[in-house]
Amino acid sequence: MKHIYKILFSAVLVLTIGCDEEDFADLNSNPEAVAVADLRFSTAQAIQDMYSNDYTVWFYSNFDYIFPWSQLTTASVTGGNSEAFVEMGPAGGQSIYPSLYANARDIRARIEALPEGEGEEYRAMSAMTFPIVIHPAITITDTEGSMVYTEGALAPYTSPPLITPKYDNQETLFNTWLSELDAAIVELSAPNQFNIGSQDIIYNGDYQKWAKFCNLLKLKIAARLINKDRAKALSIAEEVASSSVGYMNALDDDFIYRRDINYRGTGNGQQPGIAGKNIVDFMLANQDPRLRVIYTKNHFNAEVVQAFLEADKELPPYVEQYVTVDGEGNFAGWSGPGEPWVRYAGAPLSPDETFDTDNTVYFNQGELYRLSAGDVQKQYTATSSYTERITRTGFNFTYPTKPGGRVLEIIDNFPPLEVILGSSAETNLYLAEFKLLGANIPGTAQDYFNQGVRLSVERLDRLAKNSGLPYYEEDPVYTDETMAAMASTKLKAGEIEALLAQPAYDLSTDGLEKVYIQQYINHAGTPNDVWTTVRRSGIPKINSMHLPREIFTSSGRELTVPRRFVAGTPTEDNKNFPNQIQAVEEQGFSTGTNDPVILNTERLWFDEENPDYGAGPK
Repeated sequence: MKHIYKILFSAVLVLTIGCDEEDFADLNSNPEAVAVADLRFSTAQAIQDMYSNDYTVWFYSNFDYIFPWSQLTTASVTGGNSEAFVEMGPAGGQSIYPSLYANARDIRARIEALPEGEGEEYRAMSAMTFPIVIHPAITITDTEGSMVYTEGALAPYTSPPLITPKYDNQETLFNTWLSELDAAIVELSAPNQFNIGSQDIIYNGDYQKWAKFCNLLKLKIAARLINKDRAKALSIAEEVASSSVGYMNALDDDFIYRRDINYRGTGNGQQPGIAGKNIVDFMLANQDPRLRVIYTKNHFNAEVVQAFLEADKELPPYVEQYVTVDGEGNFAGWSGPGEPWVRYAGAPLSPDETFDTDNTVYFNQGELYRLSAGDVQKQYTATSSYTERITRTGFNFTYPTKPGGRVLEIIDNFPPLEVILGSSAETNLYLAEFKLLGANIPGTAQDYFNQGVRLSVERLDRLAKNSGLPYYEEDPVYTDETMAAMASTKLKAGEIEALLAQPAYDLSTDGLEKVYIQQYINHAGTPNDVWTTVRRSGIPKINSMHLPREIFTSSGRELTVPRRFVAGTPTEDNKNFPNQIQAVEEQGFSTGTNDPVILNTERLWFDEENPDYGAGPK
């Protein structure tokens, strides 16, 4: 059972205390050097705070709500979706308060306060703080709407201290962020800037790459405006495509968060659900290499299959269809696509599907797929789930073998966690979308699309390698070296070219839907973006010829799926109550309710004109 964790933050005021040179002389320190070091360390801390509260975000928000509602996984780890999966309970959330925004304000204020002429070389460092804060702020407004921003963290710089900041609505937020990002790009391009070096754990002080990241954030905002103000969205895309600093277009441009060499994510399991059948089937049909990274292999390798055959126990039908046997009834090999593809299977997502007796092969695995040998009993999983090693790397892994067989393990292989916070693949897939919608940008939609898919596959392959993903180099259960290598999840020569040659990757028909499907797959590693894509695009589309949406029903009744998170009820004992109540009233939100119908109809500002779930692109 999942427990509610309540984290209380106290307000933090950042105070700067001045000292003269004589004081520092007593300490044999140069005040200017100390100030520069402090700025570097403060900026490093701000970058670190961009990704926080990861346990509750993944455990609750992503695996309980965002992934199931977006049809990537079930909410339940084993039993499929229940009728209640559309009702919100506890949620995790990221925040730019109290430390991140206060630190960013402090960095800007200290640089601005430097004597005239001395702050010129720190302009880029100050500008870095804008994308640092804006990126997590976008994830917050995507689920909650209005938030404190323009007046946030101003208490140390106002008299009397501003401790009741107003809430900015989404339109104000987007306009503010676009202006700040434009200004930041200019500052990040300034000549002769102080080299922050290794204190920048993302780009090692390459301000040009930070400027490109600003352009990605502009595209993220444009994507959220596409059905709200299409002309403005396309204009933003045109600005990015012609930007003097360029845009993210190579793996080295990707924004990969690495906190430190000892950071492996949370130590606690996060309980990802079973993969959705339709998305797995789509990726299998196209032999998309990303399937092998996003979802796990099931346990039915050749050794386990042979053990089931010897025990005269039924195999899962979606495994058995690819099993070939010799004249004596022993495993002889795989038919169809072979390893590793035969090891991936998703489950139906509608709650009604859990009551269909034909689906016990998905939802009753504990009873169906258990084998014993002497005193050894093993349970085997027949479906795939979301790869938890994307979220954390600090855990061991045991390969499935027959009962009483070999013990093959990955032990103490805990590489640092890498988190994708922005990518060149995302950039190119946005540009493909905007080109199809009429943006005046130089490339073709197909070229942007192909580049986006290519970079997406390569990025996830690199993530799998760096994260120590099981099966990456080989499947050690197979004693035959050729089969062990074939069963690996590593990207193989020619796979991307074969993928792009599939009809589902040809934009000449259903082009916009196909672009959104690729954004959907690419964002499987960035859950907030995947849900935003689903809401603004209407995909997966009902009755799609490519990736159909499954209609959620319970007792034959279609369920309503939320489009925002629960809005908390402001209480009068809060000093900022007037601003809080004004924000919820301006958005037209009912507070304190998890009624899916209310959370579906009372939409966020950016979502008001978006298509309904499954309606397809506008």
